[in-house]
Amino acid sequence: MPSIMAKDQKELNVVLNKLKGVVKELHLDVVDGKFAKNKAMNFDFRLRREFNYNVHLMVNHPETWISKHGKKVDTIIFHPEVVDDVKALINEVRKIKKKVGLALKSETKVKEIKDYLVDLDYVLVLTVHPGFYGSKFLSAPLKKIKQIKKINPKVKVIVDGGISPKTIKKAAKAGADYFVSGSYTTKSEFPRKSIRNLLATIKWEENTNTNQNISLCQK
Repeated sequence: MPSIMAKDQKELNVVLNKLKGVVKELHLDVVDGKFAKNKAMNFDFRLRREFNYNVHLMVNHPETWISKHGKKVDTIIFHPEVVDDVKALINEVRKIKKKVGLALKSETKVKEIKDYLVDLDYVLVLTVHPGFYGSKFLSAPLKKIKQIKKINPKVKVIVDGGISPKTIKKAAKAGADYFVSGSYTTKSEFPRKSIRNLLATIKWEENTNTNQNISLCQK
């Protein structure tokens, strides 16, 4: 999934136009400037319905964002560290009929979300420090994928951050189901070509591991 970190509606519209007809699902990075030292999608945005939207909330009060914007998107992923009652917020997302996931920063242990894994559609494993495009890929968090799958084999794991032809193969080999790429795809002059390059890189992994449903959500 190409990721979007727009500063305002004008920038968001430019990116949506750029990716129209290229993919069917987009990843929105919402950053409040407090959870991470950046701000993105931190405005009353408008979306186009030709895409499905997966949102990663890097905010200190995800419940507030979900109450205001949750119905605009299809999947909501938040960080457990900033929530008093994780189970209750998972249930709130279910009430508005959205898919739900938890995100793990590089330093967050799988054991911290163990009790919630049965209730989730997705777990997002961050392979960068959160909040910015172009951050350095971190290999160590990939070890979490096997731990997650051991507890709940049905949950889908998204690897987010630093995805390129060089790193996507590592993520696929580690067992990831989906991949989020910002700099390499969204910032590319030719995003369709960039996505095809990523798909070609992981094709061998997909063909040799029939248990994986590797996807970049390409049309």
